[in-house]
Amino acid sequence: MIPYGRQTVDEDDIQAVIDVLRSDWLTTGPKVAEFEQAFSRYVGAKYAVAVSSGTAALHCAMYALGIGPGQEVIVPAITFAATANSVVYQGGTPVFGDVAPETLLIDPQDIERKITPRTKAVIAVDYAGQPCDYEALREIAQRRQIFFAADACHALGATYRGRPVGSLADLNVFSFHPVKHITTGEGGMITTDTEAYAQRLRIFRNHGITSSPRERASRNAWFYEMIDLGYNYRMTDFQCALGLSQLKKLPQWLTRRREIARQYDEAFAQLKGIEPLTVKAEVGHAYHLYIVRVQQEAAGIDREAVFQGLRSRSIGVNVHYIPVHLHPFYQNRFGTRRGLCPVAESAYEQILSLPMYPAMTDEQIKMVIKSVRRVLQV
Repeated sequence: MIPYGRQTVDEDDIQAVIDVLRSDWLTTGPKVAEFEQAFSRYVGAKYAVAVSSGTAALHCAMYALGIGPGQEVIVPAITFAATANSVVYQGGTPVFGDVAPETLLIDPQDIERKITPRTKAVIAVDYAGQPCDYEALREIAQRRQIFFAADACHALGATYRGRPVGSLADLNVFSFHPVKHITTGEGGMITTDTEAYAQRLRIFRNHGITSSPRERASRNAWFYEMIDLGYNYRMTDFQCALGLSQLKKLPQWLTRRREIARQYDEAFAQLKGIEPLTVKAEVGHAYHLYIVRVQQEAAGIDREAVFQGLRSRSIGVNVHYIPVHLHPFYQNRFGTRRGLCPVAESAYEQILSLPMYPAMTDEQIKMVIKSVRRVLQV
C-alpha cells in the first residue's frame, strides 16, 4: 500500500531523541525553548509556543483571543473537525463559512455575509497547503474589528506574496502529526507577533500556572501561582529535539513535495474526469495534500468507485474532509444542516487525496498515475 502520507525519520532524528532521553530534562526543559526559537525564525514570527498537538494549539489560540460563551467564530466548512471544535471547547459557537469552488479555501465574500454582532474572530484554513487569501481576510478582520487566526496545519513552508505562512495572522497554528511536513509524533505550535498572546498561551498550556518547573529551578524557587484554568498541553523535550532535527530537512522535503505535485499536474492536465485544485499565482504551495476532484460525468465513474478502485490497487487514497457542519455532533448541538455551505457539500462528493509525502519514489508516483488511468479506463 502506498499511503496518502507518512513520516520520514532518519538516524539523525533518532539520535537527537536518544540524546535528550539521556539528559536531565525530559519535559519543560531547554529543548522546548530551542525548538520554539528555531521555529519562530523559520516562519518570521516574533514568538512561538510549543504544545502537545495541533488541536491543543487551536484551543490555546481560542483561549488567547478570549473566545467564550455567546461569541461566534467563523470557520470553513472544509477542514478537520478540530478547527471548529476549538471554538466549542471555549464555549463559543462556530459559524460555518463556505469555500471557493476552485481552491476550497474559505470564501471571503461568504465570511462578510455571516458576520454578526456576536462574531469575535475568523479562523482561515490553508487547505491542502495552499495559503488562504490573507490580504482579503486581514482587510475584513480590521474593518469589522474581529480577530484573524490561521489554521496553518497544512501549510508549514508555504508563502503568500513572498511572506511565510506563520507570520500573517494574529495567531497562526501548526501541527506536527506524522503526516504533516515535519513531525514530533504528536505536537503543535502557535506563532504570533504579540507578546501578550504568547504569554497567555504559555500560561494556558501549563495548567494556568505562571512559571514552568525549569524557570523555578533556575531561580532556586518553589513558589508558583495558578491564575486561570489551563490545561496540560506541554510538549516534551524529546519531541522538541525531534522537531529541531526535522526542521533542518524541511526545505528539501518541500522541494520534493512540489516536484511530486508537478508530476501529478502534468499527468492529469489532459485527463478527462480528474481535476486538480487551482493554485493561485501569488502563493507558494506547501502540498500537505494533493487533492483532485472526480468529475463523474466526464469520468463515467463517481468518486466512491474511484476510491475503491485505487484502494484495491494498493493506492492509499483518502478523502479530506467531510464538511464539519454535516457531522452528527454539529447537527445535534448547533442545528447545522445540509444546504448551509453548498459549495463545500458539492466538493465533498468529488474530492480525493492522492499519495503525497517526500519519501515517495518516482516509480511510486508513476504507479499512482497509472492506477488512476486504469480505474478511469483510459
